Amino acid sequence: MKKYDVAIIGAGTAGLTARKEVAKVTDNYIVIDDGPLGTTCARVGCMPSKVLIQAANDFHRRHSLETEGIYGELKIDRAKTMEHVRSLRDRFVRGVKSSLPQWENKLVRKRASFIDQNTLELSNGSESEKIKADKIIIATGSRPIIPAPWMEYQDYIMSTDQFFELDELPESIAVIGLGVIGLELGQALNRLGVNVLAAGLGKELGGLTDPEIQDYTINKLSEEMPIYTNGAQLTGIKDGKLEVSVDDKKFYVEKALVAVGRRPNIDKIGLENLNIQLNKGMPDFSRNTFQLKDAQNIFLVGDVNAERPLLHDAADEGFIAGHIAANGNNCFQKRPNLGITFADPNIATIGKRYKDLVEEKEDFITGFVSFEGQGRSIVKLKEKGMLKIYANPKSGEILGSELFAPDGEHLAHLIAWGMAMKLTVDEMLTMPFYHPVIEEGLRTALRDAKSKLDHPKAFELFQCSDTPIR
Repeated sequence: MKKYDVAIIGAGTAGLTARKEVAKVTDNYIVIDDGPLGTTCARVGCMPSKVLIQAANDFHRRHSLETEGIYGELKIDRAKTMEHVRSLRDRFVRGVKSSLPQWENKLVRKRASFIDQNTLELSNGSESEKIKADKIIIATGSRPIIPAPWMEYQDYIMSTDQFFELDELPESIAVIGLGVIGLELGQALNRLGVNVLAAGLGKELGGLTDPEIQDYTINKLSEEMPIYTNGAQLTGIKDGKLEVSVDDKKFYVEKALVAVGRRPNIDKIGLENLNIQLNKGMPDFSRNTFQLKDAQNIFLVGDVNAERPLLHDAADEGFIAGHIAANGNNCFQKRPNLGITFADPNIATIGKRYKDLVEEKEDFITGFVSFEGQGRSIVKLKEKGMLKIYANPKSGEILGSELFAPDGEHLAHLIAWGMAMKLTVDEMLTMPFYHPVIEEGLRTALRDAKSKLDHPKAFELFQCSDTPIR
Protein backbone atom coordinates (compact mmCIF):
# COMPACT_ATOMS: atom_id res chain seq x y z
CA MET A 1 0.00 0.00 0.00
CA LYS A 2 1.43 3.38 -1.04
CA LYS A 3 1.93 5.92 1.72
CA TYR A 4 1.91 9.69 1.17
CA ASP A 5 2.67 12.71 3.31
CA VAL A 6 -0.46 14.47 2.04
CA ALA A 7 -3.50 13.37 0.04
CA ILE A 8 -5.74 16.05 -1.46
CA ILE A 9 -9.26 15.02 -2.47
CA GLY A 10 -10.50 17.45 -5.11
CA ALA A 11 -8.74 19.56 -7.76
CA GLY A 12 -10.85 22.69 -7.58
CA THR A 13 -9.72 26.10 -6.36
CA ALA A 14 -9.15 25.01 -2.74
CA GLY A 15 -7.46 21.75 -3.71
CA LEU A 16 -5.19 23.33 -6.30
CA THR A 17 -4.12 26.07 -3.90
CA ALA A 18 -3.41 23.48 -1.20
CA ARG A 19 -1.36 21.48 -3.69
CA LYS A 20 0.90 24.46 -4.42
CA GLU A 21 1.69 24.86 -0.73
CA VAL A 22 2.28 21.17 -0.17
CA ALA A 23 4.55 20.91 -3.22
CA LYS A 24 6.85 23.56 -1.74
CA VAL A 25 7.73 21.15 1.06
CA THR A 26 7.28 17.61 -0.17
CA ASP A 27 7.07 15.70 -3.44
CA ASN A 28 5.33 12.80 -1.71
CA TYR A 29 1.70 13.86 -2.23
CA ILE A 30 -1.28 12.86 -4.33
CA VAL A 31 -4.31 14.70 -5.78
CA ILE A 32 -7.48 12.66 -6.32
CA ASP A 33 -10.34 13.83 -8.54
CA ASP A 34 -12.65 11.87 -10.85
CA GLY A 35 -14.73 14.81 -12.09
CA PRO A 36 -14.28 17.54 -14.72
CA LEU A 37 -11.21 19.68 -14.13
CA GLY A 38 -11.03 23.44 -14.40
CA THR A 39 -12.77 24.58 -11.16
CA THR A 40 -16.43 25.41 -10.57
CA CYS A 41 -15.69 29.12 -10.98
CA ALA A 42 -14.19 28.85 -14.44
CA ARG A 43 -16.51 26.14 -15.80
CA VAL A 44 -19.99 26.92 -14.48
CA GLY A 45 -19.76 29.80 -12.02
CA CYS A 46 -18.32 33.26 -11.70
CA MET A 47 -16.46 33.47 -15.02
CA PRO A 48 -19.02 32.39 -17.66
CA SER A 49 -21.74 34.23 -15.76
CA LYS A 50 -19.73 37.48 -15.95
CA VAL A 51 -19.30 37.05 -19.71
CA LEU A 52 -23.07 36.73 -20.12
CA ILE A 53 -23.66 39.69 -17.79
CA GLN A 54 -21.24 41.86 -19.77
CA ALA A 55 -23.03 41.09 -23.04
CA ALA A 56 -26.42 41.71 -21.42
CA ASN A 57 -25.36 45.05 -19.93
CA ASP A 58 -23.77 46.17 -23.21
CA PHE A 59 -27.04 45.44 -25.03
CA HIS A 60 -29.13 47.07 -22.28
CA ARG A 61 -27.11 50.26 -22.65
CA ARG A 62 -29.01 50.92 -25.90
CA HIS A 63 -31.91 52.30 -23.84
CA SER A 64 -29.73 55.24 -22.76
CA LEU A 65 -28.03 56.03 -26.05
CA GLU A 66 -30.65 58.31 -27.57
CA THR A 67 -30.53 60.46 -24.42
CA GLU A 68 -26.87 61.04 -25.26
CA GLY A 69 -27.67 61.78 -28.90
CA ILE A 70 -26.50 58.38 -30.16
CA TYR A 71 -28.84 56.75 -32.69
CA GLY A 72 -28.92 53.40 -34.43
CA GLU A 73 -30.77 50.12 -34.11
CA LEU A 74 -29.06 47.33 -32.18
CA LYS A 75 -30.04 43.66 -32.52
CA ILE A 76 -28.87 40.62 -30.63
CA ASP A 77 -28.21 37.06 -31.75
CA ARG A 78 -28.59 35.17 -28.47
CA ALA A 79 -27.18 31.96 -29.92
CA LYS A 80 -24.04 33.89 -30.88
CA THR A 81 -23.96 35.37 -27.38
CA MET A 82 -23.98 31.89 -25.81
CA GLU A 83 -21.28 30.79 -28.24
CA HIS A 84 -19.19 33.75 -27.06
CA VAL A 85 -19.83 32.82 -23.41
CA ARG A 86 -18.62 29.25 -23.99
CA SER A 87 -15.61 30.44 -25.97
CA LEU A 88 -14.36 32.59 -23.10
CA ARG A 89 -15.41 29.94 -20.58
CA ASP A 90 -13.19 27.43 -22.35
CA ARG A 91 -10.35 29.93 -22.35
CA PHE A 92 -10.64 30.40 -18.58
CA VAL A 93 -10.72 26.63 -18.05
CA ARG A 94 -7.59 26.23 -20.19
CA GLY A 95 -5.91 28.84 -18.02
CA VAL A 96 -6.74 26.90 -14.86
CA LYS A 97 -5.49 23.65 -16.40
CA SER A 98 -2.31 25.17 -17.84
CA SER A 99 -0.23 24.15 -14.82
CA LEU A 100 -1.44 20.54 -14.97
CA PRO A 101 1.51 19.15 -17.01
CA GLN A 102 3.87 20.18 -14.18
CA TRP A 103 2.17 17.87 -11.67
CA GLU A 104 -0.03 15.53 -13.72
CA ASN A 105 1.92 12.54 -12.42
CA LYS A 106 0.44 13.34 -8.99
CA LEU A 107 -3.18 13.29 -10.23
CA VAL A 108 -5.28 10.13 -9.88
CA ARG A 109 -8.60 10.12 -11.72
CA LYS A 110 -10.55 8.06 -9.23
CA ARG A 111 -13.12 8.59 -6.47
CA ALA A 112 -11.81 8.64 -2.90
CA SER A 113 -13.55 7.23 0.15
CA PHE A 114 -12.32 6.97 3.74
CA ILE A 115 -11.65 3.56 5.23
CA ASP A 116 -10.17 5.02 8.40
CA GLN A 117 -8.52 8.26 9.50
CA ASN A 118 -5.38 7.65 7.42
CA THR A 119 -6.59 5.24 4.73
CA LEU A 120 -8.44 5.96 1.51
CA GLU A 121 -9.92 3.64 -1.09
CA LEU A 122 -9.58 4.97 -4.64
CA SER A 123 -11.88 3.52 -7.28
CA ASN A 124 -13.12 4.24 -10.78
CA GLY A 125 -15.74 1.52 -11.02
CA SER A 126 -13.58 -1.15 -12.63
CA GLU A 127 -10.58 -1.14 -10.31
CA SER A 128 -9.63 0.13 -6.89
CA GLU A 129 -6.62 0.59 -4.67
CA LYS A 130 -5.90 1.63 -1.10
CA ILE A 131 -3.48 4.32 -0.01
CA LYS A 132 -2.37 5.80 3.31
CA ALA A 133 -1.63 9.45 4.05
CA ASP A 134 -0.44 11.29 7.13
CA LYS A 135 -2.57 14.33 6.28
CA ILE A 136 -5.72 14.40 4.13
CA ILE A 137 -7.29 17.56 2.71
CA ILE A 138 -10.96 17.32 1.69
CA ALA A 139 -11.70 19.85 -1.07
CA THR A 140 -14.54 18.11 -2.91
CA GLY A 141 -16.60 21.23 -3.64
CA SER A 142 -20.38 21.33 -4.03
CA ARG A 143 -23.19 20.59 -6.46
CA PRO A 144 -26.45 22.38 -7.30
CA ILE A 145 -29.55 21.56 -5.27
CA ILE A 146 -32.61 20.39 -7.20
CA PRO A 147 -35.56 19.63 -4.86
CA ALA A 148 -36.49 15.97 -5.33
CA PRO A 149 -40.22 16.60 -6.05
CA TRP A 150 -39.22 18.82 -8.98
CA MET A 151 -37.40 16.01 -10.75
CA GLU A 152 -40.63 14.92 -12.41
CA TYR A 153 -40.22 18.12 -14.48
CA GLN A 154 -36.59 17.43 -15.30
CA ASP A 155 -37.14 18.00 -19.02
CA TYR A 156 -38.11 21.59 -18.20
CA ILE A 157 -35.62 22.49 -15.49
CA MET A 158 -31.88 23.02 -15.36
CA SER A 159 -29.23 23.89 -12.83
CA THR A 160 -26.44 26.42 -13.19
CA ASP A 161 -24.14 23.50 -14.08
CA GLN A 162 -26.22 22.94 -17.23
CA PHE A 163 -27.21 26.48 -18.14
CA PHE A 164 -24.08 27.51 -20.04
CA GLU A 165 -24.40 24.56 -22.42
CA LEU A 166 -27.58 25.99 -23.96
CA ASP A 167 -27.19 26.65 -27.67
CA GLU A 168 -30.35 28.74 -27.72
CA LEU A 169 -31.88 30.70 -24.87
CA PRO A 170 -35.59 30.08 -24.21
CA GLU A 171 -38.13 32.81 -24.88
CA SER A 172 -39.41 32.55 -21.30
CA ILE A 173 -37.80 31.30 -18.11
CA ALA A 174 -38.46 31.16 -14.38
CA VAL A 175 -35.35 31.84 -12.32
CA ILE A 176 -35.98 30.29 -8.92
CA GLY A 177 -33.60 31.46 -6.23
CA LEU A 178 -32.43 35.05 -5.76
CA GLY A 179 -29.00 34.50 -4.32
CA VAL A 180 -25.93 35.66 -6.18
CA ILE A 181 -26.08 33.49 -9.29
CA GLY A 182 -29.88 33.50 -9.63
CA LEU A 183 -30.11 37.28 -9.43
CA GLU A 184 -27.17 37.79 -11.79
CA LEU A 185 -28.44 35.42 -14.46
CA GLY A 186 -32.05 36.51 -14.05
CA GLN A 187 -31.26 40.15 -14.75
CA ALA A 188 -28.86 39.25 -17.57
CA LEU A 189 -31.44 37.05 -19.29
CA ASN A 190 -34.07 39.76 -18.97
CA ARG A 191 -31.68 42.29 -20.54
CA LEU A 192 -31.04 39.86 -23.39
CA GLY A 193 -34.74 39.88 -24.21
CA VAL A 194 -35.87 36.70 -22.43
CA ASN A 195 -39.19 36.94 -20.57
CA VAL A 196 -38.04 36.34 -16.99
CA LEU A 197 -39.99 35.47 -13.85
CA ALA A 198 -37.69 35.84 -10.82
CA ALA A 199 -38.71 34.21 -7.55
CA GLY A 200 -36.95 33.60 -4.28
CA LEU A 201 -37.71 32.94 -0.65
CA GLY A 202 -37.14 36.06 1.44
CA LYS A 203 -35.64 39.45 0.74
CA GLU A 204 -31.92 38.62 1.10
CA LEU A 205 -31.15 39.34 -2.55
CA GLY A 206 -27.45 38.78 -3.04
CA GLY A 207 -27.02 38.44 0.72
CA LEU A 208 -28.48 41.85 1.65
CA THR A 209 -29.92 41.98 5.19
CA ASP A 210 -30.49 45.69 5.86
CA PRO A 211 -34.30 46.12 5.56
CA GLU A 212 -34.11 49.57 3.96
CA ILE A 213 -31.59 48.47 1.33
CA GLN A 214 -33.52 45.24 0.73
CA ASP A 215 -36.78 47.05 -0.03
CA TYR A 216 -35.05 49.68 -2.17
CA THR A 217 -33.18 47.02 -4.18
CA ILE A 218 -36.28 44.95 -4.79
CA ASN A 219 -38.23 48.03 -5.91
CA LYS A 220 -35.53 49.15 -8.33
CA LEU A 221 -34.88 45.71 -9.82
CA SER A 222 -38.63 45.15 -10.15
CA GLU A 223 -38.69 48.03 -12.62
CA GLU A 224 -36.90 45.67 -15.03
CA MET A 225 -38.48 42.29 -14.26
CA PRO A 226 -41.12 40.84 -11.93
CA ILE A 227 -39.58 39.75 -8.60
CA TYR A 228 -41.41 37.63 -6.01
CA THR A 229 -40.01 36.91 -2.56
CA ASN A 230 -42.44 34.33 -1.13
CA GLY A 231 -41.01 31.33 -2.96
CA ALA A 232 -42.24 29.38 -5.98
CA GLN A 233 -43.54 25.91 -6.76
CA LEU A 234 -43.55 23.86 -9.95
CA THR A 235 -47.11 22.61 -10.27
CA GLY A 236 -47.59 21.01 -13.67
CA ILE A 237 -47.31 21.10 -17.46
CA LYS A 238 -49.81 22.85 -19.71
CA ASP A 239 -49.62 23.17 -23.48
CA GLY A 240 -45.97 22.16 -23.44
CA LYS A 241 -44.96 24.76 -20.85
CA LEU A 242 -44.00 24.49 -17.20
CA GLU A 243 -46.52 25.82 -14.72
CA VAL A 244 -44.97 27.88 -11.90
CA SER A 245 -47.10 28.96 -8.95
CA VAL A 246 -46.13 32.18 -7.16
CA ASP A 247 -48.27 34.15 -4.70
CA ASP A 248 -51.45 32.32 -5.79
CA LYS A 249 -50.67 33.21 -9.40
CA LYS A 250 -49.76 30.81 -12.18
CA PHE A 251 -47.15 31.50 -14.83
CA TYR A 252 -46.18 29.37 -17.83
CA VAL A 253 -42.58 29.25 -19.02
CA GLU A 254 -40.48 27.20 -21.39
CA LYS A 255 -37.76 26.49 -18.82
CA ALA A 256 -36.89 27.00 -15.16
CA LEU A 257 -33.38 27.76 -13.93
CA VAL A 258 -33.14 26.38 -10.41
CA ALA A 259 -30.60 28.36 -8.38
CA VAL A 260 -31.69 27.64 -4.81
CA GLY A 261 -28.20 26.85 -3.55
CA ARG A 262 -25.48 24.22 -3.65
CA ARG A 263 -24.97 21.12 -1.52
CA PRO A 264 -21.50 20.22 -0.16
CA ASN A 265 -20.03 17.08 -1.73
CA ILE A 266 -19.50 15.53 1.70
CA ASP A 267 -22.01 12.68 1.62
CA LYS A 268 -20.21 10.08 -0.50
CA ILE A 269 -16.65 10.08 0.82
CA GLY A 270 -17.02 7.64 3.73
CA LEU A 271 -16.95 10.02 6.70
CA GLU A 272 -19.21 7.56 8.50
CA ASN A 273 -16.21 5.21 8.66
CA LEU A 274 -14.29 7.66 10.83
CA ASN A 275 -14.58 7.84 14.58
CA ILE A 276 -15.93 11.41 14.49
CA GLN A 277 -19.19 13.10 15.33
CA LEU A 278 -21.33 14.29 12.43
CA ASN A 279 -24.09 16.89 12.54
CA LYS A 280 -26.41 16.37 9.57
CA GLY A 281 -23.52 14.73 7.77
CA MET A 282 -21.05 17.56 8.49
CA PRO A 283 -18.06 17.19 10.83
CA ASP A 284 -17.11 19.96 13.24
CA PHE A 285 -13.94 21.78 12.20
CA SER A 286 -11.78 24.72 13.25
CA ARG A 287 -12.62 27.98 11.48
CA ASN A 288 -8.97 29.02 11.85
CA THR A 289 -7.05 25.92 10.71
CA PHE A 290 -9.88 23.97 8.97
CA GLN A 291 -8.81 20.80 10.78
CA LEU A 292 -11.56 18.43 11.91
CA LYS A 293 -12.04 18.67 15.67
CA ASP A 294 -12.09 14.88 16.08
CA ALA A 295 -9.43 14.08 13.47
CA GLN A 296 -6.85 16.84 13.20
CA ASN A 297 -4.90 15.23 10.38
CA ILE A 298 -7.95 15.85 8.14
CA PHE A 299 -8.84 19.28 6.73
CA LEU A 300 -12.12 20.55 5.22
CA VAL A 301 -11.70 23.48 2.79
CA GLY A 302 -13.54 25.34 0.05
CA ASP A 303 -17.20 25.01 -0.87
CA VAL A 304 -17.42 21.61 0.83
CA ASN A 305 -17.40 23.21 4.29
CA ALA A 306 -20.29 25.55 3.31
CA GLU A 307 -18.77 28.47 5.23
CA ARG A 308 -17.92 31.08 2.58
CA PRO A 309 -18.45 29.50 -0.86
CA LEU A 310 -16.45 32.08 -2.82
CA LEU A 311 -13.33 31.60 -4.90
CA HIS A 312 -11.05 33.91 -2.91
CA ASP A 313 -12.12 32.27 0.36
CA ALA A 314 -11.62 28.79 -1.11
CA ALA A 315 -8.12 29.79 -2.17
CA ASP A 316 -7.32 31.18 1.29
CA GLU A 317 -8.61 28.05 2.99
CA GLY A 318 -6.66 25.82 0.61
CA PHE A 319 -3.51 27.82 1.33
CA ILE A 320 -4.00 27.49 5.10
CA ALA A 321 -4.70 23.75 4.97
CA GLY A 322 -1.86 23.05 2.55
CA HIS A 323 0.61 25.07 4.60
CA ILE A 324 -0.34 23.44 7.91
CA ALA A 325 -0.44 19.95 6.40
CA ALA A 326 3.07 20.36 5.02
CA ASN A 327 4.69 22.54 7.67
CA GLY A 328 2.83 21.95 10.91
CA ASN A 329 0.60 24.28 12.90
CA ASN A 330 0.57 27.96 12.09
CA CYS A 331 -1.78 30.89 12.57
CA PHE A 332 -3.23 33.07 9.81
CA GLN A 333 -5.47 36.10 10.06
CA LYS A 334 -8.64 35.94 7.98
CA ARG A 335 -9.46 38.70 5.55
CA PRO A 336 -12.71 40.63 6.06
CA ASN A 337 -15.78 39.02 4.50
CA LEU A 338 -16.36 40.31 0.99
CA GLY A 339 -19.25 39.23 -1.20
CA ILE A 340 -20.25 40.83 -4.51
CA THR A 341 -23.26 40.19 -6.74
CA PHE A 342 -22.78 41.48 -10.27
CA ALA A 343 -26.29 42.74 -10.71
CA ASP A 344 -26.59 46.26 -12.12
CA PRO A 345 -26.20 48.21 -9.89
CA ASN A 346 -23.83 45.92 -8.01
CA ILE A 347 -24.78 44.42 -4.66
CA ALA A 348 -22.12 43.86 -2.02
CA THR A 349 -21.76 42.94 1.63
CA ILE A 350 -18.51 43.62 3.49
CA GLY A 351 -17.48 42.57 6.98
CA LYS A 352 -20.44 42.21 9.32
CA ARG A 353 -23.85 42.68 7.77
CA TYR A 354 -26.73 44.52 9.44
CA LYS A 355 -28.26 41.18 10.44
CA ASP A 356 -25.00 40.00 12.04
CA LEU A 357 -24.68 43.16 14.13
CA VAL A 358 -28.28 42.99 15.33
CA GLU A 359 -28.07 39.29 16.20
CA GLU A 360 -24.80 39.82 18.07
CA LYS A 361 -26.34 42.84 19.84
CA GLU A 362 -23.35 44.94 18.87
CA ASP A 363 -23.56 48.70 19.33
CA PHE A 364 -23.18 50.48 15.98
CA ILE A 365 -23.98 53.66 14.11
CA THR A 366 -24.85 53.91 10.42
CA GLY A 367 -23.47 56.17 7.71
CA PHE A 368 -25.80 56.51 4.71
CA VAL A 369 -25.65 57.73 1.12
CA SER A 370 -28.09 57.65 -1.76
CA PHE A 371 -26.70 57.63 -5.30
CA GLU A 372 -29.81 59.38 -6.60
CA GLY A 373 -28.58 62.89 -7.28
CA GLN A 374 -24.91 61.91 -6.89
CA GLY A 375 -22.81 63.71 -9.52
CA ARG A 376 -20.92 60.89 -11.22
CA SER A 377 -24.00 58.62 -11.13
CA ILE A 378 -25.96 61.30 -12.99
CA VAL A 379 -23.24 61.57 -15.65
CA LYS A 380 -23.18 57.77 -16.13
CA LEU A 381 -27.00 57.65 -16.34
CA LYS A 382 -26.90 55.21 -13.44
CA GLU A 383 -28.66 57.36 -10.88
CA LYS A 384 -29.83 54.69 -8.47
CA GLY A 385 -28.31 53.07 -5.43
CA MET A 386 -27.85 53.11 -1.68
CA LEU A 387 -24.90 52.40 0.62
CA LYS A 388 -24.58 52.03 4.38
CA ILE A 389 -21.45 51.90 6.53
CA TYR A 390 -21.71 50.37 10.00
CA ALA A 391 -19.21 51.57 12.60
CA ASN A 392 -18.46 51.41 16.31
CA PRO A 393 -19.78 54.68 17.84
CA LYS A 394 -16.90 55.02 20.30
CA SER A 395 -13.80 54.00 18.34
CA GLY A 396 -15.02 54.71 14.82
CA GLU A 397 -13.91 51.22 13.76
CA ILE A 398 -15.66 50.16 10.55
CA LEU A 399 -17.61 46.99 11.29
CA GLY A 400 -19.20 46.31 7.92
CA SER A 401 -21.24 47.60 5.02
CA GLU A 402 -24.06 46.74 2.65
CA LEU A 403 -24.63 48.41 -0.68
CA PHE A 404 -26.59 48.43 -3.92
CA ALA A 405 -24.67 50.92 -5.99
CA PRO A 406 -23.16 51.77 -9.38
CA ASP A 407 -19.57 50.47 -9.56
CA GLY A 408 -20.26 48.82 -6.21
CA GLU A 409 -17.61 46.17 -6.88
CA HIS A 410 -14.95 48.88 -6.49
CA LEU A 411 -16.57 50.59 -3.51
CA ALA A 412 -16.75 47.21 -1.78
CA HIS A 413 -13.02 46.70 -2.24
CA LEU A 414 -12.19 50.11 -0.82
CA ILE A 415 -14.28 49.37 2.28
CA ALA A 416 -12.80 45.88 2.66
CA TRP A 417 -9.26 47.22 2.27
CA GLY A 418 -9.95 49.88 4.89
CA MET A 419 -11.25 47.22 7.25
CA ALA A 420 -8.25 44.97 6.59
CA MET A 421 -5.98 47.88 7.53
CA LYS A 422 -8.19 48.52 10.58
CA LEU A 423 -8.88 52.11 9.54
CA THR A 424 -11.50 54.06 11.42
CA VAL A 425 -14.15 56.30 9.86
CA ASP A 426 -11.96 59.33 10.57
CA GLU A 427 -8.89 57.66 9.06
CA MET A 428 -10.80 56.61 5.93
CA LEU A 429 -11.82 60.24 5.47
CA THR A 430 -8.16 61.30 5.37
CA MET A 431 -7.82 59.39 2.09
CA PRO A 432 -8.01 61.44 -1.14
CA PHE A 433 -11.28 61.52 -3.09
CA TYR A 434 -11.29 62.90 -6.65
CA HIS A 435 -14.21 64.77 -8.21
CA PRO A 436 -16.41 63.69 -9.86
CA VAL A 437 -16.23 59.96 -9.06
CA ILE A 438 -18.56 57.32 -7.66
CA GLU A 439 -16.22 57.06 -4.66
CA GLU A 440 -17.50 60.44 -3.47
CA GLY A 441 -20.63 58.56 -2.46
CA LEU A 442 -18.54 56.50 -0.07
CA ARG A 443 -17.12 59.71 1.38
CA THR A 444 -20.67 60.99 1.96
CA ALA A 445 -21.54 57.83 3.88
CA LEU A 446 -18.34 58.10 5.92
CA ARG A 447 -19.09 61.75 6.73
CA ASP A 448 -22.59 60.77 7.82
CA ALA A 449 -21.12 58.09 10.09
CA LYS A 450 -18.54 60.57 11.41
CA SER A 451 -21.29 62.97 12.48
CA LYS A 452 -22.75 60.23 14.69
CA LEU A 453 -19.54 59.18 16.44
CA ASP A 454 -19.24 59.86 20.16
CA HIS A 455 -15.97 61.75 19.69
CA PRO A 456 -15.36 62.64 16.03
CA LYS A 457 -12.04 64.22 15.17
CA ALA A 458 -12.21 67.81 14.02
CA PHE A 459 -10.49 67.50 10.64
CA GLU A 460 -10.39 65.19 7.64
CA LEU A 461 -6.98 66.52 6.59
CA PHE A 462 -3.84 65.56 8.47
CA GLN A 463 -2.73 68.45 10.64
CA CYS A 464 0.84 69.70 10.36
CA SER A 465 3.42 68.28 12.71
CA ASP A 466 6.63 69.75 14.12
CA THR A 467 8.29 66.47 13.26
CA PRO A 468 10.03 66.76 9.87
CA ILE A 469 8.76 64.43 7.15
CA ARG A 470 11.51 61.99 6.27
